[in-house]
Amino acid sequence: MDNLAFDFFVNTESKTITVKRTFQASLENVWQAWTTAEILDKWWAPDPYRAETKHLDFRNGGYWLYAMVSPEDKKHWSKTVFGEIETLKSYTAQDIFCDEYGNPITGMPQSFWKIAFIPERENVLVDISITFETLEALEQTMLMGFREGFASGLNNLEKLLSASKMI
Repeated sequence: MDNLAFDFFVNTESKTITVKRTFQASLENVWQAWTTAEILDKWWAPDPYRAETKHLDFRNGGYWLYAMVSPEDKKHWSKTVFGEIETLKSYTAQDIFCDEYGNPITGMPQSFWKIAFIPERENVLVDISITFETLEALEQTMLMGFREGFASGLNNLEKLLSASKMI
């Protein structure tokens, strides 16, 4: 696992975060891990938090409503609205901080994601591009610990995939 790629880049000019992470797993398993509620709940949240899905409808125009749950059981809600989906290849989504009903929270950053799944021999490269409308939104996201939190979640996914404990 030490030779698998993990890259994290912030481009303030384009207001974009790019994350590339390689997983030693089948394309089908990696895709399933990103698109299935029961599996997302096992890895998406950074330690010591956990993810809890309230609703997931993975289709164009569908959405994922979930909470990051703290060890004290405090819930921080987010909604991901899915755009274009090319099965086993890529999907786009808008990420929104919201209340438990999916209503956006004013003043919180929103982002637009494109996630590509690229087979590389026995590995899969997940190439993530996250774009923000403003530099302030990108900076606010970074100040909230996005880099460390997302890296922790991706480490959880790596462990889950390598242990073959998908479901």
